[in-house]
Amino acid sequence: MSIIETHIACKQEVLIRFQEYAVGIFKTIATKSAIKKAIKKELIFIDGVLATTSKYISGGEKIELFEAKNSATSKLLKLNLEVLYEDDYLAIIYKPAGILVSGNQFVSIKNALSQNLKNSTKSDAVNPQPIHRLDYPTSGVLLVGKTSTSIQQLNKLFEFKEISKTYVAITVGKMCSAGTINLEVDGKNTSTNFKVLKSLDSKRFEALNLVQLHPKTGRKHQLRKHLSGIGHQILGDKIYGVDNLKLKGKGLYLHAFKLEFIHPFTKNKIAVSKEIPKKFKKLFPEF
Repeated sequence: MSIIETHIACKQEVLIRFQEYAVGIFKTIATKSAIKKAIKKELIFIDGVLATTSKYISGGEKIELFEAKNSATSKLLKLNLEVLYEDDYLAIIYKPAGILVSGNQFVSIKNALSQNLKNSTKSDAVNPQPIHRLDYPTSGVLLVGKTSTSIQQLNKLFEFKEISKTYVAITVGKMCSAGTINLEVDGKNTSTNFKVLKSLDSKRFEALNLVQLHPKTGRKHQLRKHLSGIGHQILGDKIYGVDNLKLKGKGLYLHAFKLEFIHPFTKNKIAVSKEIPKKFKKLFPEF
């Protein structure tokens, strides 16, 4: 194996676990999940010793990333993405429904980012990386980091809940006008604020509601589980919906509408939104 990249660890006031420190230090693997995979594949060495997830970094360590055996030059994915905001540090793009953000499949948002975004001029520029996830059937705004420092800072904003996310969904059944859903998801306490923007009567579903959602926590499928948990599943939800209320062939009616946060470098307020898809407007044309 040959060395792809080498990094000398910065001095740390407090010891930090390697898998946390390593996010963003390499251009070719910039996310925590990618770091974990590289450790598992035995591609990272620290001071000549195979890296582990339990290793702590104090500063001055020589960290080496090796090339995987039989690695091939990746093909370019020709997928046009709508770029809603972009600068040297980060970007916000529109993710269509029906495509993965990342994963083992070639067709993913992550594999299309480099072909759709401008190269960062910063010294720590890396291959653009999604900062968070949206489900395969969910459409909407997605935040992307373009430098190693930016990826680290944006992850911290999510960790400390300093990024506000607004979703819009169409739900089934008569709902109260507003409230907060507090339910456990994967053994963790989770919370979502909701507000019904508009309702209409439905013979099949009793009522359909255009609902604005503000998740206060971020667990996998939280919004889908929360709404199903209070008896108002999201229209088109094939996983968490009741069988006789499932809508087939139209996809999931869940849309990541807006992201708001303070830019970690310029300190400007960023507020980027993407209007709801056409299938929502067929039911609620005034929106």
